[in-house]
Amino acid sequence: MKRTTQIGLSFLIVSIICFTRTFAQDTSVSTTLFSLPDRPQPSAILTENNVTIELYFDKIAQGQAKLIHVFGPELVGVNMLFLGNLIDFWSVTNDGYYGLISVNMELPPNSYDLLIYGHYQDGTQATMKVTVPVSQGEFIHQKIELSSDKVYLADPSVERNELALLESITSNLTHEMLWDANGFRIPLDATLASPFGAFRIYNGFAHSRHTGWDMKAVLGTLLGATASGRVVFAGTLDIRGNYVLIDHGYGIYSGYAHLSKILVAEGDTITAGQIIGKVGTTGRSEGSHFHWDMSINGSWVDGIDFTKLWIPLPILGATNAGNS
Repeated sequence: MKRTTQIGLSFLIVSIICFTRTFAQDTSVSTTLFSLPDRPQPSAILTENNVTIELYFDKIAQGQAKLIHVFGPELVGVNMLFLGNLIDFWSVTNDGYYGLISVNMELPPNSYDLLIYGHYQDGTQATMKVTVPVSQGEFIHQKIELSSDKVYLADPSVERNELALLESITSNLTHEMLWDANGFRIPLDATLASPFGAFRIYNGFAHSRHTGWDMKAVLGTLLGATASGRVVFAGTLDIRGNYVLIDHGYGIYSGYAHLSKILVAEGDTITAGQIIGKVGTTGRSEGSHFHWDMSINGSWVDGIDFTKLWIPLPILGATNAGNS
């Protein structure tokens, strides 16, 4: 038997005008690598039939991830369906269930339905419907000239193949918390060189989107992991060069590109801040720097924005969640 409750939530959609702005190529940013965000107040709270949903957002911009909290007596699992993806929540002792909703940088601004499923021990299910407004992101435009020996890397098919490989990995959901109480951090205290989501034109003909953040750093600088997790890729790619991809659990991945040297191997368990490689200029790179990717539920998201989110600390033995 299925118990169904529908909750409609209407948000005021705020239009944000996307514009081209000048990005300060040499702006230094100071990052406190071990500072954890404080728990915020939810933006909206919805309760129906003893099930409560707390939304820690009122809208989501392109390329962002946000947090949802669901709790209620007798719940034994929670998951959600958004944009065709079934996403599991993780449990936190005495604090219900948490999940991350993400929007890729190319999703058209609009309102989208989110279905949240609460599961009970007797096999019944409560279904709650929320309307999520997606707003326009603010992305810059860049023109980049590749040297003659790297122009072939501007071929769209090269990028498509590389992204397909990475997305086949990051679309997998590990039903285990692999991050620890150190949370998520910017992996390098450095100068920003190019922002997430930038519209790029290579050599006047090839169009691309920037899936992460670039940071200037001296060749050979040691690079630490953004959070604890497990290495799921450590090898060489055409565009990203020497690349490490770490699974942090529940759809959260971080990637580290253009390395001069990889210091971990696939299958390694990584602690937060552990050295995983050295900064380099391999792949589609014209100078020593570090490219940092973050992927949530299969979508590339703004990593710096993500590190500002409050994420519940893992509880030893915490598991999911949803009954798929």
